Amino acid sequence: MNNNKFTTPEEDQIIEAAFQDVLDGYLASNHRKKVEIIKRAFKFAKEAHSGIRRRSGEPYILHPIAVAKIASQEIGLGSTSICAALLHDVVEDTDYTVEDIEQHFGPKIAQLVSGLTKISGGIFGDKASVQAENFRKLLLTMSEDIRVVLIKMADRLHNMRTLGSMAPNKQYKIAGETLYIYAPLAHRLGLFAIKTELEDLSFKYEHPEAYARITQQIADSEARRSSIYNDFSAPITRRLEEMGLKFEAKARIKSVYSIWNKMEAKHVPFEEVYDLYAMRIIFECDDPAREKALCWEIYSAITDLYRLHPDRTRDWISVPKANGYQALHLTVMGPDGNWIEVQIRSRRMDEIAEKGFAAHWKYKIGDSDEESELNAWLHTIKDILDNPEPNAIDFLDTLKLNLFSSEIVVFTPKGELITLPKDATVLDVAFSLHSHIGCHCIAGKVNHKLVPLSQKLRSGDQVEVLTSQSQTPKAEWMPFLATAKGKTALRAALRREQQPAINSGKTIFEEFLKKHGITDSNDVVTKAMGVYQAANRDQLYYMLGNGDIVLNDSIAKSLKRRGENQERSLFSKIFRLPGSRPAADEAAKETAQPANTPINMKETYVLKYDDRGANFKFSGCCCPIPGDEVIGFVDDNNEVTIHVLDCPRALAMKASYGPRIVSTRWDEVRGKFLARVHIEGIDRFGILQELTQLISSHLNIDIRRLNIEAQNEVFHADLSVLVEDAAVVNDLCDKIKHVNGVTKAARV
Repeated sequence: MNNNKFTTPEEDQIIEAAFQDVLDGYLASNHRKKVEIIKRAFKFAKEAHSGIRRRSGEPYILHPIAVAKIASQEIGLGSTSICAALLHDVVEDTDYTVEDIEQHFGPKIAQLVSGLTKISGGIFGDKASVQAENFRKLLLTMSEDIRVVLIKMADRLHNMRTLGSMAPNKQYKIAGETLYIYAPLAHRLGLFAIKTELEDLSFKYEHPEAYARITQQIADSEARRSSIYNDFSAPITRRLEEMGLKFEAKARIKSVYSIWNKMEAKHVPFEEVYDLYAMRIIFECDDPAREKALCWEIYSAITDLYRLHPDRTRDWISVPKANGYQALHLTVMGPDGNWIEVQIRSRRMDEIAEKGFAAHWKYKIGDSDEESELNAWLHTIKDILDNPEPNAIDFLDTLKLNLFSSEIVVFTPKGELITLPKDATVLDVAFSLHSHIGCHCIAGKVNHKLVPLSQKLRSGDQVEVLTSQSQTPKAEWMPFLATAKGKTALRAALRREQQPAINSGKTIFEEFLKKHGITDSNDVVTKAMGVYQAANRDQLYYMLGNGDIVLNDSIAKSLKRRGENQERSLFSKIFRLPGSRPAADEAAKETAQPANTPINMKETYVLKYDDRGANFKFSGCCCPIPGDEVIGFVDDNNEVTIHVLDCPRALAMKASYGPRIVSTRWDEVRGKFLARVHIEGIDRFGILQELTQLISSHLNIDIRRLNIEAQNEVFHADLSVLVEDAAVVNDLCDKIKHVNGVTKAARV
């Protein structure tokens, strides 16, 4: 922020017009009209932020006004939230206190501003434990008043829309934590339009070239898509008009981010993403009781015209998603031979799908209370809030389990519905019924057939849980659980059993530190966890109390030593992904040249690699090679480790260690690097010889490993080669695709 005590007359006009825009939108809503308090909040905020400017140079007050507009017009909140949005930065950035806010605007608005101040400056601090604690604060505030999170979402959306004025390393940090936490949270809260925009904006700053390329490809294919869509939709619209329905039909194109995700996951070019768009039918219906019947009437009309895909009908009307989403989805074969999804919704369902529960306001009449409406949001994360995990990192991981999950619906023997994440098991059902049932679960019956407690469930299964009083909870159950509630309940049960040993271990550890004159701190505990490979503090204490490990003098020296790379050990313990390698391959084992001068985080760091070594380290989780889009993390030894931009571990690190991010670019890099390529195709005589000859003879590429497996006329091959940079691998994949019989070749 910059201080400038004066705004120009033109800027004053812009500020007044922006505020009037907020007021006009509020007056057009169904909320009770409390204009006077909103005007007072605006005047107060304008005075408090007087003379302060954003990095872009505009007056700071335009930011709170923009946040208030998003909260009101895009999320659908009322006067209390608009006032809190206008005042959300006052306590953090000026001399005013929460008490001042309460005195001027009452306890409700003061409570919201206080909640927003607690989680200010982005939810993430400098260390993972700190950021997870702050995120827990955010969610615990949620249980007091969901509006804190909704205003925070509006704040993040405006920050993303104006991210262009930030330094590159800040852009990576903010985009990273947005993709990691805010976009899934927006999805979970039913804010679909905001979730899509957050993903696209994050993608735009993380992969600017890919974003520009896909955006251009969408524009270039517009005419062809419109022609295909018109051929497909014309018979449907005619039939619905004959039925006398009032409706709107439109093509809903996938977002840039979701198209890119599909291209990456399936290793296909843009032209082969066939489900680029869906048809959406939004019908008008004044009687909510008629909505379901109308949806199925439209479904019947469409399936009379086109062939239905039997496995891709989704009825979200009878059983809405946990975030309130309702619609009927079906997939039919279009005239061009490709499958096209059709989404059928009433106007009310469409509003709720785009704006979340707050859209209910549009359909409310009279003086119903804003607080009672917003309580409906809370059940989406109720399980997490009921049992917040004491360990901060476990809490964040547990939270993400449920934020990212797709949903299935199962039934109890009495016919009660239970909504669970995809891959949930019998054990998840047991814990969802009660933690006592979960702890004593021995097996289950799925559709009257006996199954183990690890059995994964499918939508529509009837599940009965079998228990025994002699059963006790076991640590090896943890991989069987897919729900946050199940994992937190099992951890709590295991902790109760382990508590005597944990208490004993804690005493041993504290006495050991005291004896050697070491100050007890988070850093010291983190180091000890790294040495003994303990996932968390309690596990360290348990191993000590149980006699599994013993502290000695060499450990004391290690705990005293400064400059040890705490961050790297934290990452390897916390963010190690299933199947990820603890160390890099032979080409990634190079050590970095010692960095003598502090790295300037605001400047782009130039990556160099030559005969003397490198001024960076390769990460072992995603195997970047020169030419890849990479991001750097600066550790405590002032050394840079590089990750591919969309590496899952890097995503978590961007969210957790934002201030350590540095943007990078490749310079002189001389050497050979290991890359992996996966090949699939139709097996035929001589294809292996043809492939190896192409790679080693024609392309002069050094093959280090080739595993090939053929089954039922189809082959799969995994190839490891040494190459100079990413361009060589891409060229190799293109050449392999031209070999007769090969259907797919993509770098892993």
